[in-house]
Formats: sequence, C-alpha cells, structure tokens
Amino acid sequence: MFGLYITHPQVKIDANVPVPKWGLSDVGAARARKAAESGWARQLRRVVSSDETKAIETAEILAEASGTKVEIVHAMHENDRSATGFLPPPEFEEAANWFFAHPEESFKGWERAVDAQARIVTAVKAVLAGHDAAAPIAFVGHGGVGTLLKCHLAGRPIGRDRDQPGGGGNLYAFGLADLGLKCDWTPIEDWRG
Repeated sequence: MFGLYITHPQVKIDANVPVPKWGLSDVGAARARKAAESGWARQLRRVVSSDETKAIETAEILAEASGTKVEIVHAMHENDRSATGFLPPPEFEEAANWFFAHPEESFKGWERAVDAQARIVTAVKAVLAGHDAAAPIAFVGHGGVGTLLKCHLAGRPIGRDRDQPGGGGNLYAFGLADLGLKCDWTPIEDWRG
C-alpha cells in the first residue's frame, strides 16, 4: 500500500507573523480541497502532520475527506530557520540553495540539513513502526524536510535538485512495505494514485 509525503500549498506570507504560524492562503486552501476530492484522499487511514499551522490546515482538509483525525508529530517541523527570521523570497532562495549545497554546515544559525534529515527520517519511521502496512497514510509537512526525506528514501545525497518544483502543494508516494519511492513530486490535485 502507499504512503504519501504532502507539502502544504500556498500560504499567507506575513513578515510580522512567525513562519510556523502562517496559514494557508485562499489559493492554497482551494488546492487542498480539490486534492481532498481525489480517490486517494478518501483511501487514507491516517493523516499525520507537523505542528505548524499551514500543515495542520492542509491535513485537516484531507482528514475530513477520509473520515480520519489528524495526528500531530512535532518532530516533522520544517528545518529551523529562526536564527535569520523572515527572509524576502530572493534572499530565501539563495539561503535555501546554500542549505542544500552545504548539508553539514549551518547557514547563519539555521538547523543543518543533515540534522533536519535525521529528525524527519526518525519521525516518519517511528510512526510507520506501529502502522499497518496495508493502510494508506499521509504525512503532511514542508518542502525542505520533505525533500530531505525523499533524498533518504531514494538513497541519494542531499541536493536541492530533488526539491519540489514550483513551491508547495506537491506530493510523492512511497511503498509502505519497502519505503521505495513510487512517484516523484506531483501537484496534489493531479496525482491519481
């Protein structure tokens, strides 16, 4: 059966609000609702989310479609970037490029990529250790750690070339029996299972 890693779609960016508290924008919420209409969403037996607002909002929409409850796992949070605070998009992209290119170093106090990867891998494996491999499950979180998890599942080194295209609101599937990748990043409303 399948497991999914899903990134939250578009958010309301507000430099005056801590990033973990950002919620979905109208566009992001509409995309999550469209994904929830998919057959795969109704098959989910568990929906596990990071504790950041945008991920929880996405997870709640998907959980409602499948009649499940959202489980919160704190360790699924995005890579810790609090040392620099909000960075405007061009500066953020440069910082993210550096983060992925130097996984064993910290960008101006950010959590290192290798540490964030170890954290997300451990969190996902802990959930799956007690999970029925015949029951579809979705992990809802963030692009950075989602990419780090994907690199691990693919047995590939950390690299931004494996990052999701076009921002958030994408997913990849993996097998629950072998944890092997079954598809690359796909927009959440386009995946057919």
